[in-house]
Amino acid sequence: MQLTGKAAVVTGAGRGLGQAYAKALAAAGAAVVVNDLDLELAEQTVKAIQAAGGSAVAEGSAIGSTEAADALVATAVENFGRLDIMVTNAGVLRDRTLLKMVDADFDTVVETHLRGTFTCGRAAARRFKEQGGNGRLILIGSPAGQRAGFGQTGYTASKAGIVGLVRTWAAELERGGTTVNAVIPVALTRMVATIPGLAELVEKADRGEPIPAEVRAKGMGTADDVAALVVFLASDEAAGVTGQAIGIGGDRIAVWSHPAEVAVELREGGWSADALAEAFPTRLAPHLQPFKSPTAEGK
Repeated sequence: MQLTGKAAVVTGAGRGLGQAYAKALAAAGAAVVVNDLDLELAEQTVKAIQAAGGSAVAEGSAIGSTEAADALVATAVENFGRLDIMVTNAGVLRDRTLLKMVDADFDTVVETHLRGTFTCGRAAARRFKEQGGNGRLILIGSPAGQRAGFGQTGYTASKAGIVGLVRTWAAELERGGTTVNAVIPVALTRMVATIPGLAELVEKADRGEPIPAEVRAKGMGTADDVAALVVFLASDEAAGVTGQAIGIGGDRIAVWSHPAEVAVELREGGWSADALAEAFPTRLAPHLQPFKSPTAEGK
């Protein structure tokens, strides 16, 4: 897979999944703007890319504002002459259940994840248009945005919103050849280390030790496993893939469905509450959808 001559921005790339995306894009030939609020971490990622023969520069904007998004695009253009790929990975966690969630924590998560995706996506799309189109917007979602994420009000709202942006932007930018897709990653990073039973596996991944086959088969591996999908979606080979949410982790890759009606009933004259009470148990209730992740069912 060759991305030679292309320039990319990866937000939140100082460590973890973002770092893996930046390194993989650089290894495929792209020049990369490595963004992270912690500029020192971004610079360490840049040094690792350069040591491997790649091209990268560090950038330390806090993702969320229009000014930060514009600065990222400007950094790519000033250093590499163009922008072809935007990966919106930056995010923070402020996990609280609904009754304990405070406004400041909710706003912080939405500002970085959802607003940051919007501002960076818009800035990149404008640059793609100036260059004649054919850009790549790769928005990072989460399984928590697809199913319930207990205690993650702001995070699940943001990640679900990001997948909504994918569908709308894919329709709006299709004519110019720009593709828009969401990656739904699962990986053994520090973000999942607090989940019971995963801390030891995260330590294995950090040490570079093999992940057990049975764990990989269930869809959980390393950040590098996820990065392969990012490289593919950034490539010319993925020109026909747009508007999709694609999950990847370990040995598994999956295409998520978009919301669709699963049951439809008609009643001449409309539905009264009494008519609904009569019809719902037999005609609609059997089609109600699960909302928890498969691993959470039965808890």
